[in-house]
Amino acid sequence: MKKSICLYFQVHQPSRLRLYRFFDIGKDSHYYDDFANRTILRRVAQKCYLPMNALLLEMINRHKGEFKVTFSISGSVLEQFDRYAPEVIESFRKLADTGCVEFLSETYYHSLASLASPDEFKHQVMKHREAIENYFGVTPKAFRNTELIYSDAIGEMVYDMGFKTMLTEGAKHVLGWKSPNYVYSGAMAPKLKLLLKNSSLSDDIAFRFSDKNWPDWPLTGEKYLSWIKAAAQNDEIVNLFMDYETFGEHQKAQSGIFDFMRYFPDVVLKDGEFEFVTPTQAARKHESVGVLDVPDPISWADEERDVTAWLGNELQNDAFGKLYSLEEKLSIVDDEALWSDYGHLQESDHFYYMCTKFFSDGAVHKYFNPYDTPYEAFINYMNVLSDFILRVDDAISVSDAKFAAAKAEGKGRTRSAKSSATKSSAKTSAKAKTAKASAGTETAVKSAGKKTAAPKKRTTKTK
Repeated sequence: MKKSICLYFQVHQPSRLRLYRFFDIGKDSHYYDDFANRTILRRVAQKCYLPMNALLLEMINRHKGEFKVTFSISGSVLEQFDRYAPEVIESFRKLADTGCVEFLSETYYHSLASLASPDEFKHQVMKHREAIENYFGVTPKAFRNTELIYSDAIGEMVYDMGFKTMLTEGAKHVLGWKSPNYVYSGAMAPKLKLLLKNSSLSDDIAFRFSDKNWPDWPLTGEKYLSWIKAAAQNDEIVNLFMDYETFGEHQKAQSGIFDFMRYFPDVVLKDGEFEFVTPTQAARKHESVGVLDVPDPISWADEERDVTAWLGNELQNDAFGKLYSLEEKLSIVDDEALWSDYGHLQESDHFYYMCTKFFSDGAVHKYFNPYDTPYEAFINYMNVLSDFILRVDDAISVSDAKFAAAKAEGKGRTRSAKSSATKSSAKTSAKAKTAKASAGTETAVKSAGKKTAAPKKRTTKTK
């Protein structure tokens, strides 16, 4: 039996927030930087999505179905494709029509809901599944959580939603002596098969490919295949997982990244030792070699391979806690605009921008961060969140007033004046809370600032 190579690409762009000042709270509830979102999306489409999709289609046709790839495309970026670059969706549809591309399910908003709310997590997964069915005519069978976040408890939730295959990181502190080049099963869901990223081989393309100071530069298809063979000498499958923006955006076209990907499948298939598979095919082909115990969440981020890139400091945890504390209030509000904003405010990128890691992984964070400092990211986000909280409280007040009025009408009395007074009082109270929250925000920033050094100027890569 041939050994397997599983190529998986993550496709996501966040809904970037505009500069939102304290004095905008309660006056302007448009939160997004439409110009930046459109400009970046169009740029990445021209540099990465369109040329790379065309290249993959060419390779699939050339190899008559022997070359296969896998995508996870967030709902947030699908919305931006619809708005700013519909031709990208059409190029993905052409790939879907080949039958050689698998589309995974994930959280619609590329969120951290799996760490905060099982109900919201399940809702977003179902919403994303429907979006993939509507856009590409296929039903996802395998699952990839945001940033490959996984734990035993998350795996159980995923299995309960009907998925039998899940992707995650081959974290060394979890694997110990074990190899990532096998299929494993979940500790709390033994029938859930886990595919683990081979970090070293994946990062050779995603991070080191264009580094001329890298001892192994330049990377060729033959050299790379020899490394894959060595890594899987006694193993079964090599999982190469990376951001799709690696091609043309993080690793520029002039680095030769497109030429590498054009001929790498030729080298692999001509050699004959490996074949390309999708995650679902891999799970059918390979049996689990054992249970993987992951009591605490892991991810593919940073050297720690945990969730501290998003929830590693007081700023992040404060913002995260305040956001998800609104779930109960929102559950009684039937407002599509509020629910949409709630989803976009959950995007993991907002919390990533607040990260205060300035050492081993500081350069990567700086590359992805549109803010000068994580403290600016926190203040901007909390200003937006303060306005959002006002809107939620107002919606509940209006809902209560309508209910009270309807109830009074049933008794033959009108209480409109009292309802208006209630609403006015609610607004005044909410604004007072907002001012208090903003003051707390400044205190939190100052407090965090005492504990963490200011970021240094660095070079880096990604999103």
